[in-house]
Amino acid sequence: MPAIPSLGGLRGRGNKAAVPVRPIPVPLSAYVVDCAVYVAGERLPGRWTHSEAIKEVRKRHEGFVWIGLHEPDAQQIQGVADTFGLHELAVEDALEAHQRPKLERYDDTLFLVVKTVRYVEHESPTTANEIVETGELMVFLGRDFVITVRHGNHSGLARLRRELDDDSERLQLGPSAVVHAITDHVVDHYLDVTGRIENDIDVMEAQVFAPRSQVSAEQIYLMKREVLELRRAVMPLATPIQRLAEGYTRLVPDDVRSYFRDVADHLTTVSERVAAFDELLSTLVDATVAKISLQQNTDMRKITSWAAIITVPTMIAGIYGMNFDYLPELHWKFGYPLVISVILAICLLLYRIFRKNGWL
Repeated sequence: MPAIPSLGGLRGRGNKAAVPVRPIPVPLSAYVVDCAVYVAGERLPGRWTHSEAIKEVRKRHEGFVWIGLHEPDAQQIQGVADTFGLHELAVEDALEAHQRPKLERYDDTLFLVVKTVRYVEHESPTTANEIVETGELMVFLGRDFVITVRHGNHSGLARLRRELDDDSERLQLGPSAVVHAITDHVVDHYLDVTGRIENDIDVMEAQVFAPRSQVSAEQIYLMKREVLELRRAVMPLATPIQRLAEGYTRLVPDDVRSYFRDVADHLTTVSERVAAFDELLSTLVDATVAKISLQQNTDMRKITSWAAIITVPTMIAGIYGMNFDYLPELHWKFGYPLVISVILAICLLLYRIFRKNGWL
């Protein structure tokens, strides 16, 4: 049976032929966070479209364009790609929100993928379900343009753009200076997030080794998974940053390469911290399991000790509960107090022995 079109997708009433309603395309401006033209380190006034901006720069034979996009669809980014001559494979990667950090060269354009991270606030690391949230930044670098494609709501660059607008000396170095500022901004967030995670791990470590602690191995493993997510964002970025610092392309001049070396140093610090977190959490998991096993052994010793003490009166009461006439001291008036005294003496002796050995 043919599918029946929904009423919302048809026009007309009565006997008129139904005409499908075409979706209204979303304008590119809905996805463009900002589009600016920079000449001699200064931002030119006015509002620019992406085509007008690049025409202005190429007419002047100086300056560059910086366009910021937020989660555009294929139709919207294709207009920018056609204007700036972006490679179709890089454009396809820019549409996907789960790319590994990397640096690729397509003709005269560089394509850089950077993972962004955000620390999720929580009351306690022992009860949190999420600690690290990740996003992505894709950067296209050309001779006279920088295009950033952002995925995620926490990786905005508005504050960074305002800071660069006030720093004309850096902007005079060209579009590669913007790429450096972006990577430096992201790595600084790595340092902040790792510092706060370190505090969480310290709290968790103190609770693990505290008496009667309630930290479970499952919660530590959850923290380990969050650190693993951070590691996937940090570790692969080392190679792209190192390439930019070593002259991988002529799009990054020597004056900017030295700045990338500083970013590489900070990234190394972050990588060492993350690796240390992973090892420490593995140790905490082992310590928690060992502590649980030790606690179970302690509980079993206590149970065994009390069972041994209870066995004494149970055994004696069982013997005197037999239906025999000739039992020791059965008809003696002091027999009952004597048996009770013997039971208490043996139980007390066993209690002192177990107490001395640390079982109770």
